[in-house]
Amino acid sequence: MTLLDRIERYLAVSHMAATRFGRRAAGDPRFVLDLRNGRRPRRRTLERISRYLDMEEARIFPTE
Repeated sequence: MTLLDRIERYLAVSHMAATRFGRRAAGDPRFVLDLRNGRRPRRRTLERISRYLDMEEARIFPTE
């Protein structure tokens, strides 16, 4: 699963706007739109977004 696929899944489940996600996770409201248009983020940005998604997915999809 690509980062964009993971973000899109999170957005669908959380009903969060792409701009809000970008602002919260990357400090850039255009982040998701730019990814959709082919932006390739730096490794540190990928790591930061992955950590954010890890925390949020743990909250939304708790393990039993």
